[in-house]
Amino acid sequence: MSRRDQIRMTEEEVDAYLRETRTMNVASIGPDGRVHLVAMWYGFLDGKPAFWTYGKSQKILNLRRNPSITCLVESGTRYEDLRGVELVGTATVVEDREQVLAIGASVMDRHTGPYTEEMRPILEATGAKRLGVVIDVEKVVSWDHSKLGGRY
Repeated sequence: MSRRDQIRMTEEEVDAYLRETRTMNVASIGPDGRVHLVAMWYGFLDGKPAFWTYGKSQKILNLRRNPSITCLVESGTRYEDLRGVELVGTATVVEDREQVLAIGASVMDRHTGPYTEEMRPILEATGAKRLGVVIDVEKVVSWDHSKLGGRY
């Protein structure tokens, strides 16, 4: 078995890893053809990875022009602890207010504590100028070096 096959996560492991509270690095293509890379907190909408951002952000401008997106969620500081998931796909910019707020609630729930309906006014104020982005994943690349059992 190749080392690549040894460290690949199963679908269940990928799902569990992505559902942990982490930051996602989001890459889109800028107007000059260069990669625009930013770190984003993320959540989910209908089971798909999603994030929200200001409607006038460079990410939104880039994704409206070219919906290609690559995202990376990774962790670990030592070789034997390195884990990560790369998601390659197509982004859909979401403008529907309820869907945008649903993404925002998911992000808040994952990163700032349990979301409750009492937080709705904060969610609405925070999301007033935001749009959502949902990632339709077409390819997943994963690695979990802990599967090597400390062997290099």
